Amino acid sequence: MTRPLTAAQRRLIEAADPETGRLKGSEAQLTALVKRGLAFRHPRPPHDHFLTPAGHRAREARAEPPEPDEPQTPASTGGVFTARVGGEPAPPAAEGAARAREVRSAWQGMLELRRMTNADASTDRPCAWERTHLAQAAALALEAAGHRPAEAEGEDGYRVRETPQPDAVAVYAPDADALRACARTLEGAGWQAGEHTEPRTRRRYVLASPRRV
Repeated sequence: MTRPLTAAQRRLIEAADPETGRLKGSEAQLTALVKRGLAFRHPRPPHDHFLTPAGHRAREARAEPPEPDEPQTPASTGGVFTARVGGEPAPPAAEGAARAREVRSAWQGMLELRRMTNADASTDRPCAWERTHLAQAAALALEAAGHRPAEAEGEDGYRVRETPQPDAVAVYAPDADALRACARTLEGAGWQAGEHTEPRTRRRYVLASPRRV
């Protein structure tokens, strides 16, 4: 079970810069947030600390009280946000609004991570974290844009799957229009995306890889 934040840690997160997520505090306090995955230390001098996507969600959770009739536990398992790649069990109907907030916050945190870790501070192309978590990164871009993931045993939404290629994922959708819409979304999020056909099944899919320039 995740330990609750201390009062000092809550104050630190709430006092972070609202635009950049930059944190101010003692080295011990900042290190504790890094260990909990709520902050990261910038690799370039002056090595400031900034909120991670999880840190942004923690701050947003404090700012927005739960709505009536919504579950009090996070929409993702273990209290850690997980983008839906498709094929997961259908979530409870009451989870909708809470999940939308989680996804929105995670995407904003990802854009901030791009800005802070890409050498040119660009937010229009994926960062190093996304290149090492391809399926999660592609699924987050799709879910944040409003695409619906397929439910278990269903074909009503997108599915993101790993491929033998180390820098690409395959995206499947229930029809040609949905597939093209997924490709457009990924291209807008900084990915290269092209349609292909599986030789054996003749099923169409989008092969997507993070754009580097």
